[in-house]
This record gives sequence, C-alpha cells and structure tokens, in this order.
Amino acid sequence: MSCGPLDCKVACRHLAQGHVIAYPTEAVWGLGCDPYNRDAVERVVAIKQRSMSKGLILVAASVEQFGTLLDSLSETKLAQLHDTWPGPVTWLVPDADNQIPGWVKGRNDSVAIRVSAHPVVRALCSQFGKPLVSTSANIAGETDIRSLQELKREFSSKVDFIVEGMLGSDSATSEIRDLKTGRLIR
Repeated sequence: MSCGPLDCKVACRHLAQGHVIAYPTEAVWGLGCDPYNRDAVERVVAIKQRSMSKGLILVAASVEQFGTLLDSLSETKLAQLHDTWPGPVTWLVPDADNQIPGWVKGRNDSVAIRVSAHPVVRALCSQFGKPLVSTSANIAGETDIRSLQELKREFSSKVDFIVEGMLGSDSATSEIRDLKTGRLIR
C-alpha cells in the first residue's frame, strides 16, 4: 500500500516543479502541493473552487517535519499532539512567528497540521523532505472522492500526477481540533 519508489520519485519531481498531485489518504483521495510555492497553492484552491481565506491543511511524515513551528508549545500541548499522531487528527496550531505562508493559513493565525499514518502520504512527505498541502480531491462542498476511477474522471485533466494506491480504512476525513481550546472544529 506504500508509494512505490518510482511513483514517489516522479510525484516529488512534480512537487518540486510547483505542480499539483493527487494521492490516496486515510479516508479519501487528496490533492497536494508544495506549501511554499504560492502558485501551486493557488492552483489547488482554484481546482477545488474554494476560497483562499479558509486555509489548508499541512500533512507530514513526522513531527520533526514541522521544524520550529512547535517550539513554543508547552509540554502539555506537545503531548496532546503526540497522543494523536500519527493518525487522523488535524490540529490548529498557533503560528505566532508566521513561519507558514499566509496563502496556506488563509485568514487564520493558526495553521492546520497533521502527521499522517497513511503509508503513501508518509512516503511522499519523507521523499519530498517537508510537509505537503493536503486537501480532499473534490470541488468545495461536493462529495469526497473514494475511488480511483472517479478521481481520474474528475481530476486527471486538472492535476499533473496521480499517485496510485489504496485508501486507508478510515470512513471519515480527519478530525480537526483547536490546540488552544481543545474545541472540535470538524
């Protein structure tokens, strides 16, 4: 179920060139790009027909891939993250030092981050060497895509590369929680 070496290599070459890829996640097909490439992020948002102001999720292979973003968190808050990762919980984490570009965070002071348990996502992030933008492969407000055939039908002309693989066994997209308040967002 993991990303084959050739698929990962090709996908990461596309990411490095500012392209958009589609790939399997824990529950649905996702769209991803390099979060530090504004044009790529704007393209993902355009593909989804979604407002830039909402912000996007960053997904990583490990906590270490978030670098110094988590340095200002208390031991208690860090423990909350570690207790749910890798796994299907996305946390809204304060970004007081503005380490993450505004085009990723949208109108938010926090950034949505997750360490994935899915082997394809982990392999992509490991090979790419940093987190990826991760959002469901669907038009905003429409049904999530759960089959490769439907993904290809809807998005093969809109993305630059599709990493084939199996979806994880989760039945719903990741839960989103606010780290400051613990409040469940989704």
